[in-house]
Amino acid sequence: DNSSEFIPKCRTCRQQAREQSGEGDHHEGLSSDEELTPTEVDEFQKSRDNVLEDSRKIFEDVHADFCDIRKILLKFQEWKEKLPDSYCDAYISFCLPKLLNPLIRVQLISWNPLEQNFTELEEMPWFRAIEEFSDAENVSES
Repeated sequence: DNSSEFIPKCRTCRQQAREQSGEGDHHEGLSSDEELTPTEVDEFQKSRDNVLEDSRKIFEDVHADFCDIRKILLKFQEWKEKLPDSYCDAYISFCLPKLLNPLIRVQLISWNPLEQNFTELEEMPWFRAIEEFSDAENVSES
């Protein structure tokens, strides 16, 4: 079977071609087929920047009380404290994930766990707000 000999030879040929052309930007373990050209990198970056710019405009015309997760959860906490029967009848615990989903997704658009200096999910403000709300909910139930 010559297929096992073919792979190292191809890899060696590509490595020699990169060395001769002066390309030092190769990451070991990646196929040269997976490497992006500078044009592709520029196009990707422009596209990413456009998406990020558009995402900043999504909640531009929304009142701050309705696009801040912490403020939204405070309103639900007040509802639960003032009208617990109504709160339970509305099945709010089932509705909150669907309600908060778009807000969280917008905040995660720029998040990249593969970057060196990425923020852990547990450290993000929306995560902490949900965690505090969940803790408050558990305390009030007990």
